[in-house]
Amino acid sequence: MIAVDTNILARYYVDDPTDPESAHQRPVAARLMRASASIFVPVTVVLELVWLLRAFYDFSVDNCAGVVEHLAGLPNVTVEDWPAVLEATRLHRAGLDFADALHLARCGRCETLFTFDDRKFARGANKLAKSPRVSIPDIGN
Repeated sequence: MIAVDTNILARYYVDDPTDPESAHQRPVAARLMRASASIFVPVTVVLELVWLLRAFYDFSVDNCAGVVEHLAGLPNVTVEDWPAVLEATRLHRAGLDFADALHLARCGRCETLFTFDDRKFARGANKLAKSPRVSIPDIGN
């Protein structure tokens, strides 16, 4: 089994004609992804990939979710904590930031996820997810 980093996946999924490195790296990434019998993708790589696709390549939420779903559907790929990544993808499509959605999805056995000052995350998460509840702690002003 091999593991791949974000830059391998970015080259595999993004054809960037403005980047001269892409012409050389994209075929290598494609060969690695197709020829390797077993590939492991850490959850942190998925998080970074979604951030890169959204922030740098201006992918839509649906396009990012499609990339993650395609990646996990490849027969030779194992995505770490796939159930949480799938749930995060669903929550992201429903309006949460992907990182927040992944934090929430990976805390499924907890009763509460606390955050400071992220009211948007708390409101959105509490509308979309059954558990854990997202709360802002009382700091007793």
